[in-house]
Amino acid sequence: MPIDPDFPKNHKVLGKIQLSDGEHFHYMWGPGKTGEASENEEVKAAYAARGEEQVPLGVSGTMVAVDWDSCVADGACIEACPVQVFQWYRTEKDVPAKDAINETFEGTGSAVKEERKDYTDKADPIREHDCIWCMACVSVCPPQAIKVDQAALEFHEKAEGTYNESISKGGAPPPHAH
Repeated sequence: MPIDPDFPKNHKVLGKIQLSDGEHFHYMWGPGKTGEASENEEVKAAYAARGEEQVPLGVSGTMVAVDWDSCVADGACIEACPVQVFQWYRTEKDVPAKDAINETFEGTGSAVKEERKDYTDKADPIREHDCIWCMACVSVCPPQAIKVDQAALEFHEKAEGTYNESISKGGAPPPHAH
């Protein structure tokens, strides 16, 4: 089952993955589900080899969103992205995916397809803010785990508490009271 196209409406924020610059971050949305990763033999074998339990994880990112329950660590997105939005998160912090939520990352993880730690690794849109909306990642993802949508910025801002409808909808800023 590919990523839920309406995941921000159908999910709630579980936490966030912070970039160490103190400015950029992206949300993790849940609840997770049983997806392609739980049926993939390479992924199941990698979890077993690590002695880690495979649990529903949810969606990482908002405007560039990767359904970590569908992600099978193929790496096509990482290879296709011209601006290196993604990194293999485990190549920076080798922790279970469920523990990556609310972590801060430097963004120094690998952006090379074949450099995943193993098939428990996930493509994380750590530089979601650098996306140029080319959709290359969406078109190459075998399990259709990625959704790229600038309009989802509204959900990100609402979750962050910075949403301003008059600005976001292109209207004039509210008049100042005198």
